[in-house]
Amino acid sequence: MKKEEIVALLNEDLKGEHGAIIQYLSHAYAMGEGELACEIEALAREEMRHLDWLAETIIELGGKPSMQRGHMRMEGKSASDWMKNDVLLEEDAITMYKEHIKAIGDRKIKRLLKRILSDEESHHGDFAHFVEKTKKEGTKDLRGDRKDKVAQVLNWGIEHEYTVILQYLLHAYLATNEEMKLEMEDQAINEMQHMGWLAEKMVSGKGNPRLEHTKLDKSTRMGDMLRADIKIEKEVAAEYDRAAKEVKDAGLKKLLTRIRDHEIYHVEVFDDLLQEVEKS
Repeated sequence: MKKEEIVALLNEDLKGEHGAIIQYLSHAYAMGEGELACEIEALAREEMRHLDWLAETIIELGGKPSMQRGHMRMEGKSASDWMKNDVLLEEDAITMYKEHIKAIGDRKIKRLLKRILSDEESHHGDFAHFVEKTKKEGTKDLRGDRKDKVAQVLNWGIEHEYTVILQYLLHAYLATNEEMKLEMEDQAINEMQHMGWLAEKMVSGKGNPRLEHTKLDKSTRMGDMLRADIKIEKEVAAEYDRAAKEVKDAGLKKLLTRIRDHEIYHVEVFDDLLQEVEKS
């Protein structure tokens, strides 16, 4: 099998991991704080690890990781329904990984996919258990239909954070400067925290987090990447600052101010990296 064909298969796997991450986080957020939500978030983090492994392998093969989101199963009116859909999504993943393991001859890649497959089979069992657990515990959907200014601000923030998570991960994968790669990954993790904080705040306020993103910068030159990242961070820091001054809820004001300060920090980190990249 040609490298281009292997990259195409791995990108299908990558899209599947992306979809699983968002599906599982949506379900965890909807449950609010609690043991089960934490367990599901832990499974989402394992899918994030798979995404990272796949993206790095695609780069090694000379390809470009797709940041598109694969198929999700978001139907269902109860937590038990969601868990059934998570079982089905894992079955989709298991089927695809088995097909790709059979199709790909490269021993190293085959070994990686078998490693991921073992996790997916474990996740399948976890979610099957959660179907019964949610029935027994009567787990509720804590989301509401709030659509006021506060909900708009929170969903705007979630959309931004989701966008830059993907953008910074893509830039990390494409970067050839090791320091830049590590910093982009670190800031992406920080943006993941932001998205979680905002989504949890939305649910606690009877809103419904909208996990969608906008267009990503797909530059391939490191200087162009960093200039795009600096631009978006400056814009969003100003927007968080404006929103923090307008909202009346003290807890939300504190959260938006904290995130604003993190975004300002990101600007400074990226600016330093840009100077180093331009020198070299």
